[in-house]
Amino acid sequence: MDVDQIQVDQFINELFILTQVNHRYVVKVLGFCFESKVPELVYEYISNGTPSQHIHKKLSWLTLDHRLRIATEAASALSYLHSDASIPIIHRDVKSANILLNADYMAKIADFGASRLVPLDQPQVINTIVHGTFGYLDPEYIRSGQLTEKSDVYSFGVVLAELMTGKKPICLERSEAERFLATYFIVSMKENRLSQILEPRVSREGTLKQLQEIAELVERCLCLKSEERPAMKDVVIELERLRKYRKDPWDVNQQSLEESESLQSEGVRVGSHTEPLSLPTSATEISRQYYSFQLQHDISD
Repeated sequence: MDVDQIQVDQFINELFILTQVNHRYVVKVLGFCFESKVPELVYEYISNGTPSQHIHKKLSWLTLDHRLRIATEAASALSYLHSDASIPIIHRDVKSANILLNADYMAKIADFGASRLVPLDQPQVINTIVHGTFGYLDPEYIRSGQLTEKSDVYSFGVVLAELMTGKKPICLERSEAERFLATYFIVSMKENRLSQILEPRVSREGTLKQLQEIAELVERCLCLKSEERPAMKDVVIELERLRKYRKDPWDVNQQSLEESESLQSEGVRVGSHTEPLSLPTSATEISRQYYSFQLQHDISD
């Protein structure tokens, strides 16, 4: 199949799917154009780019509340696609570059060219050629070729980690075990050094309990076993709750995340944690699975 035909197929798929959805956090299609060689969709005007363009700047202006709002709105869109659309939809390419920000910095999920409908009378698992963006792909989907809504949950977990750290999903300058943000984040939690990878502004603006619970939500989304990941509707509930935390500027005794991690490393109980979180499998092994898949399928970020 030539490139033009692939683009036409993606156009038809996206147009069909977008006619099935109506949600404030999903980009609206206004029309289409057949005058070019490859047909094109016409979307509502989105003026402020993507979270990816904002958070990877050296000094991002996005506050913790902005980041959590973007995450909550994107999660709401995915929850709608999975649970409330007339026919359930798996996005299949969730990433920060596919979240658009309008004039009010409201998040809108976009790019449904690779998405899949899940008929209600069929199993909620789709066997398909693996498609997605390197660094966001669900390792279980890579291994099995079985696509489920939990594959979107994993990818969203990477996006949430990205929003909290300001780091890209892949960095070749890090060690093999930490090359992928997903494993880097989990390893940092396990070793009580999460404070070292969070965006400094996020660490300053968040409460200890809030940051710990955000990190735990990321960890649950990134579980290697899909059945252990939360549903997107539960992610939305959790994010809405986490957004309500407020740091008390007058409480000079507030403990920082860095101080908490230092105490945990020394074996002191802090909050609900008595020991470091454990990885379900070797981070190096996950990285090897990604590399093997990249070599076989020539997927790039």
